[in-house]
Amino acid sequence: MHDIEPYYNWRKFYEAEKDQLSPFFENEYSEFEFTSQVYNHLIHPQWDYIGSETLYIKILYTNYSEGFSVIEMIGEWNDAIHNDIMHLKRNIIDHLVTQGINKYVLIAENVFNFHGSDDSYYEEWFEDLEDGWILGIGFPEHLLQEISLFNIDSYIVFGGEIDLINWRTLSPLKLYQKTLDIVNRRLN
Repeated sequence: MHDIEPYYNWRKFYEAEKDQLSPFFENEYSEFEFTSQVYNHLIHPQWDYIGSETLYIKILYTNYSEGFSVIEMIGEWNDAIHNDIMHLKRNIIDHLVTQGINKYVLIAENVFNFHGSDDSYYEEWFEDLEDGWILGIGFPEHLLQEISLFNIDSYIVFGGEIDLINWRTLSPLKLYQKTLDIVNRRLN
């Protein structure tokens, strides 16, 4: 796991540690000192701690005028034991919502397991968004199966055309437009 870095090619567009409105403003990162871990697996030092022992994130891009943020995740999403959604919601999402962010793309290619609990934080997050949405890209099938057992797919848009998005080949604004089109078609 220590070799898995957050997606790097969008740093020319956005760096959360340089964004005064970001919850990670002025964070400093080491390229050589590995101090964070998920269970007994060290993770790359570029991932950001959100208060959870098992789930780390990287805000890859935020556009305040469009109210849009892309968040990549790594680890185990464990609501049952570590209440990861509470940490994500309280420490990151609540901050972004106050900055006007109401559209989220969650990238979970590096999330290896999901353990659900209840859906109350997801419901609260969804209600905070007014005209916004949450969209999931790269969720492995076994995660989606577990997510559906806990009704979380009522709050996060998954599947269909979303599974076909090769997000790394797009600029952040092209990804935004593509996801916006998909969500709008589903809502209509």
